[in-house]
Amino acid sequence: MTTVTSDELRVRILDEAAKWFDSKGTRFTMDDLARSLGMSKKTIYTVFRDKRSIMIETIDRFFDDALAEEKSIIADENLNTVEKLLKVIGRVPERYVHTDLSQLNVLKEKYPSVYKHWQSCRESYWFGAEALLKQGIEEGSIRPISLTIFKTMFQSTIETFFQKDVLVENKISYQDALAEVASILVNGIIIK
Repeated sequence: MTTVTSDELRVRILDEAAKWFDSKGTRFTMDDLARSLGMSKKTIYTVFRDKRSIMIETIDRFFDDALAEEKSIIADENLNTVEKLLKVIGRVPERYVHTDLSQLNVLKEKYPSVYKHWQSCRESYWFGAEALLKQGIEEGSIRPISLTIFKTMFQSTIETFFQKDVLVENKISYQDALAEVASILVNGIIIK
């Protein structure tokens, strides 16, 4: 008989919760989660205090993955600065490519503290992009711009997707929307 460590159990729960969030948004229940994992809710509660804590940790995991992938992109010597910038701000982590992140708008109403956590993480996920913007300006591949204005435009656009439910209403994936916003913004600042 194989013993499952608490870390392995945590990962299994988070992976399954992400699937449920993708299919039902925040409407999935702990019963749904327990049943699909083949375990009791009591077992889940030995790892996570509640559904909110599962969602918070899923968000943290998302941004941890994003930061790890960002480091890899920035270190890739086969990409120029502009290509790196497009990849850093115009994509979601590989693990979440097939997750419907457009449903994050539901968090705003049903789980405001979780949504604020998402916003806070998104706000702090900017250092790599800022470094690439500065590098591009210094090397002459990006025209001199206000980094504050660029960041505000980018983050305000992403926020609008969730405030107005734009993505869900227009059947646009978060990944596609993010890539399009990055393309529009970056192509507007490069020196050709």
